Order: sequence, then structure tokens, then C-alpha cells
Amino acid sequence: VIKVVDIMRVNVDKVLERDQKLSELDDRADALQAGASQFETSAAKLKRKYWWKNLKMMIILGVICAIVLIIII
Repeated sequence: VIKVVDIMRVNVDKVLERDQKLSELDDRADALQAGASQFETSAAKLKRKYWWKNLKMMIILGVICAIVLIIII
């Protein structure tokens, strides 16, 4: 009976440790999810910023080409 009680105590300790590890893992997963959401938002803003920058450059090049064509003609 004493062996069974000792085994059960060890098992309960293992279950408690496992529960603690799962709780820590859940917290880490939540933090990772929050970081991923923030990264996604930042990436979208950066993509939009460079899209506009590229568009402005294309418009400027188009205007310069048009001016050169008008000067040539």
C-alpha cells in the first residue's frame, strides 16, 4: 500500500508539473500570436508605403519622358 501511495504521489507531482508546463506553453503561444499579428500589420503598412513610393517614381518618370518627347518634337 505504501508503494502505491508513493507511486500516486509521484504521478500527481508529474501531472502538476505537466500542467505548469502546458500553462507556460499556452502563454508563449499567446505572445507569439500577438507578435505575429503585429508583424503582419507592420508588413502591410510597409508594403503600402513602398507601393506609393514606387507609384510616385513611375509618375515622375512618365512626366519626365513626356517632357523630353515634347522638347524633341
